[in-house]
Amino acid sequence: MTDLEMPSNETPILETRQIYKRYQSGTTTLEVLRGVDFSLEQGGFLAVVGQSGSGKSTLLHVMGLLDAPDSGEVWINGQRIDNLPARDKDRLRNNSIGMVFQAYHLLPEFTALENVLAPLLIRHGIVNWFSQKRAAQEQAEALLERFGLSDRLHHRPRQLSGGEMQRVAIARALITKPQVLLADEPTGNLDEESGAGIIEALAELNRDNGLSIVLVTHDADIASQARGIVRLAAGTVDMMNPGATGSAA
Repeated sequence: MTDLEMPSNETPILETRQIYKRYQSGTTTLEVLRGVDFSLEQGGFLAVVGQSGSGKSTLLHVMGLLDAPDSGEVWINGQRIDNLPARDKDRLRNNSIGMVFQAYHLLPEFTALENVLAPLLIRHGIVNWFSQKRAAQEQAEALLERFGLSDRLHHRPRQLSGGEMQRVAIARALITKPQVLLADEPTGNLDEESGAGIIEALAELNRDNGLSIVLVTHDADIASQARGIVRLAAGTVDMMNPGATGSAA
């Protein structure tokens, strides 16, 4: 698989078409997503909101190729990606899709700097890593400095606050220079002040860097910071307030 090309102005950078997803629990079938169509334009910033169980996180995981739909399609830059071989999906996640979660998923034995560098180590492999290490480290240090963590480079997660750990997680997601950032309840474990700082950082990345973002949240105040809102209810798109950045049906 070749690297994905940047889309034209008319091509959504991220799109789902008639996504269905169900889970089986004993004899009960839970319909989580029921024909979701979603579209994010290049440079868009959309918040996906809805009650618990509405399918928000499931939709994000399908978009990020962490879960497979039962039917339907996922497209990036005008190319279908949900039907790719597993190895190509892994490569695509490492190159084009950044993800941030409510749980930070930092490696506890790694420092902040090492956690941010981990995706590049995976990309280059051990053999090529030493020729790339200096440039990668400079890039990681610059990202951590941007997020106010220049004095935390060598701290391990247990030595960081929740807000600091989430900023490290965002820097890790950005180190690969993804085309799309998917954020699943990134402020869920944070106090109000720390959460506001994370959303401000995401808005800045969208505004100043043109990073395309999908943010899942249950918080209406946080959702209002995005440039468009998609509401899910019972696994379907209930309402869309897109501003000028995206669409759903």
